[in-house]
Amino acid sequence: MPESRHRTNEPAVPLPPLREVITRYNLSAKKSLGQNFLFDLNLTRRIARSAGDISGKTVIEIGPGPGGLTRALLQEGAHVIAIERDMRCRGAMEELADVYPGQLTIIFGDALELDPSSLAPSGDPPEIISNPPYNIATPLIFKWLESAQQFTGMTLTLQKEVAERITAAPRSKEYGRLSVMTQWRCNTSILFKIPPRAFIPPPKVTSMVIRLIPRSKPLAEADPDTLGRVVKAAFGQRRKMLRSAMKTLHVDTASLLEAADIPPTARAEELVVEQFCALARALPSQT
Repeated sequence: MPESRHRTNEPAVPLPPLREVITRYNLSAKKSLGQNFLFDLNLTRRIARSAGDISGKTVIEIGPGPGGLTRALLQEGAHVIAIERDMRCRGAMEELADVYPGQLTIIFGDALELDPSSLAPSGDPPEIISNPPYNIATPLIFKWLESAQQFTGMTLTLQKEVAERITAAPRSKEYGRLSVMTQWRCNTSILFKIPPRAFIPPPKVTSMVIRLIPRSKPLAEADPDTLGRVVKAAFGQRRKMLRSAMKTLHVDTASLLEAADIPPTARAEELVVEQFCALARALPSQT
């Protein structure tokens, strides 16, 4: 095991360039799988190190593809559990497993159907470090939030629009359901941008690496399912005042807003997370 994060775990056998691996296994990126491969070794190493010292820790990676980020995680000394849907990647990932014996576990399956918090050894809270396929990134995040306190953190490469929605403040156009539900459970921050040219093939959007640190307890008391219903209703018609937008909950909206001490003329984008929680706490008395 490496003595520190600054002494990287270099393989005994030099690894072939990623381009060579992709050619050998015919791993051209598939648009249907949301694949964009990150080749820049400086960037993959920077992403891996953004989570702090991961030497000896369990790291969950979604969609490793040919293993660009996986290499960086292994070199930092992490024990990686890689979840991949594309069976074409088996050969490339098995090569890495051979070079780093005992450090890499490969699971072929749909990440949306797996609970990553249950994959790590008992008593070893995992870290998620991943460049998830952009076409499933948002549903993945909503899923992971359900067990956020089971992770030490999440370092994710996302398209700029999603990253900005996650970290958005109230009264901004990006602020919405994803902002509230993420910030309720996690502290969020944007770390750095990645330009399209860093990927193969280049996506049409700029990417951002973000860091989510689960709170020891949610920002304010609320039942998760009830809060989800309230936030979804409020932002379902975000341009309307809450007294109108909340009617989809089939309750007396005037009484609900009064119980939560929120003006009926307020709009969803004006509320802070704690106010949505107050609405969630008041809702059961209205149903």
